Amino acid sequence: MPSLYEVVGNARIKIPMWNEDIERCWTWKDELPRQRRAFFAKYFRGRGTFISLEMLPSFLALHHAPTSPGEFKGFFEAGRISPTARAVWEALAEHGPLAVLELRHACGLAGKSGNVRFKKAAEELQRKLIIVHFGTEQETAAWPSGKYELTCRAFPKQVARARTIPKETARARIAAKYLESRPGKAARDLARIFGWSREETEKAMKNQPPAPV
Repeated sequence: MPSLYEVVGNARIKIPMWNEDIERCWTWKDELPRQRRAFFAKYFRGRGTFISLEMLPSFLALHHAPTSPGEFKGFFEAGRISPTARAVWEALAEHGPLAVLELRHACGLAGKSGNVRFKKAAEELQRKLIIVHFGTEQETAAWPSGKYELTCRAFPKQVARARTIPKETARARIAAKYLESRPGKAARDLARIFGWSREETEKAMKNQPPAPV
């Protein structure tokens, strides 16, 4: 996948050292979602991923993302989220955007074991596009803590639009956007990257619609 650091820093290095370019990217991951200019979460294979507002509805459509904060009960009963993920979602639904330590406290996830469970649940919700990074808060004397918010509350327009997009159309739009920067990729490459079946991938590459307005 394209690397934001490579674009900003105009460099290709395996282990980048901390510099002004990395600091800018680090700030953007929290501030751009808070300003509702882009989506950021540990989405793609659990790695930090920026998604433009233009493409966000297509990604949300693939996951049938929730449209309201109170849908955690239905997702849990359907087996779509774990008990700890439900607790994190429910706390955000009740309290609004929360920084990490405050959110852990609200979920009763104290101590080292609680932190491990929280990180796992937070990543689970991010990979399903249910929560998003949303600014920072200075909770301790160390680095500022990241804050989380529910995607349906942070990006309601994109969430509503996602419900009007069939999954086949969403895959086609995502494939078209990816091939803009990686022309010549075969169907098997997209299937491996996005975790789609061969049939889904071939259909997406064959029926690429025009970019959404």
